[in-house]
Amino acid sequence: MAAVAERETVQRGEQLKRDGIVIRTYDLWKTYVMGDQEINAVSGVDIEIKRGEYCAIMGPSGSGKSTLMNLIGCLDTPSKGQYYINGNLVSEMSDDDLARIRNKEIGFVFQTFNLLPRATSLHNVELPLIYSGIPADVRIEKARMAMRAVDLEQRMHHKPNELSGGQRQRVAVARALVNNPSILLADEPTGNLDTATGNEIMALFERLHQKGNTIVLVTHEHDIALHAHRIIHVRDGKIEKDERIK
Repeated sequence: MAAVAERETVQRGEQLKRDGIVIRTYDLWKTYVMGDQEINAVSGVDIEIKRGEYCAIMGPSGSGKSTLMNLIGCLDTPSKGQYYINGNLVSEMSDDDLARIRNKEIGFVFQTFNLLPRATSLHNVELPLIYSGIPADVRIEKARMAMRAVDLEQRMHHKPNELSGGQRQRVAVARALVNNPSILLADEPTGNLDTATGNEIMALFERLHQKGNTIVLVTHEHDIALHAHRIIHVRDGKIEKDERIK
């Protein structure tokens, strides 16, 4: 029976890949036990996101969107249900395999940039490639290309404290892109930026989407979500509404 189930899992993953589906969840749950209470942060979520989509996951504080983002980003594992990323069933993987998938398939952009303060922009962008064991000359060239993609070629040797907030976020985007991931996952990417700089970052995401990148944007701000082409509204751990807006 186990062999049959494994074969079905592989076949489903292969079919999802053929159909161009990068993210697919089936009845996904995340339950936390707090004392004698069980709290369902994510409750039976089914999501399908195709390659090349630009999608926002939106909801108020406590809606479950951050938990859902952690599941999609392979930063956490579900309590129940299945999650495929690029045809791989990640919901049943070991921690080591999840780390490998995270580095290979997902590029993260966080609100707080998460840059090494004493390293140059180029070295910060290079980091995911170091973890992948890629040779130094190849790493540097790939990192340079990623910096060019976000219009920061002239700031490659600057450290984070020598950059503006918008430039730091561009470095973070370049770092997310350097491994050519299946998904660019952005968590409140304009949260620490002023309105004008935030709009510049959102314009950058639009350009990256036009080049074929799959982007999942997590936000509580409606005006930021409107930059995406599809909005998945989350409330009380469930999908409240899924709408295409462009």
